[in-house]
Amino acid sequence: MASPATTRKSEQARDATVIVTGGSRGIGAAAALQSARHGWAVAVNYTRDQRAADAVVAAIRQAGGRALAVQADVAEPDQVVALFERIDRELPPLWGLVNNAGVVDQAARVDQMDAVRLQRMFAVNVYGSFHCAREAVRRLSTRYGGRGGAIVNLTSAAARLGAPGQYVDYAAAKGAIDTFTVGLAKEVAAEGIRVNAVRPGIIETDIHASGGVPDRAKQMAPLVPMQRSGSADEVARAIVWLLSEESSYTTGSVVDVTGGR
Repeated sequence: MASPATTRKSEQARDATVIVTGGSRGIGAAAALQSARHGWAVAVNYTRDQRAADAVVAAIRQAGGRALAVQADVAEPDQVVALFERIDRELPPLWGLVNNAGVVDQAARVDQMDAVRLQRMFAVNVYGSFHCAREAVRRLSTRYGGRGGAIVNLTSAAARLGAPGQYVDYAAAKGAIDTFTVGLAKEVAAEGIRVNAVRPGIIETDIHASGGVPDRAKQMAPLVPMQRSGSADEVARAIVWLLSEESSYTTGSVVDVTGGR
């Protein structure tokens, strides 16, 4: 006989969708693949790289899962609305949102940062998470007739460390996500929605190339107590745990996946 926890997991995964923003690469792609293994249908959001998003979808479908690649820039509110409306039409009802889409920039001091850089940093990393969470809450909340669900935000160890001389703007944006996670969790806790965050440390993904230091994970590994960088899959496992009923009494938490850093 199946245990109550196993039964809940099976019932939750059946006929339910998880949206992963920035799901075409790195942590987002790993979260999409592991969500599909859990049994959820997956909406793989991407901004520009359709080929990479299609490859993630193809891998999910080849393994017997259900997935859809959907283009949208999360910094644009109208595109976020269109993203969720398409998922409403083409996939099962929403269960979870992974606010993973994010950007970083070249290493710079604050006195070298211009307004264009700052606007992009906060538009994607902060406003985008707000736009997507708003649409998710409107679908998940029992206040609106929803059946509940879970939101997982991606923050960063940079929010604690400040990233001086590199990208204080990115660290500040992720600090905002930490606060957003706690506030939203309390706001919707009685409406069937759990909101948590995962805080990765030095993870081997190509986001470091976007910041101009493709070997950063290798360079930084000696500074990590575990003496190594992490993998996207290790972060994704924490994300899926927070999405699932395995973490049914966890909300407003930020889970460090940092190797002790």
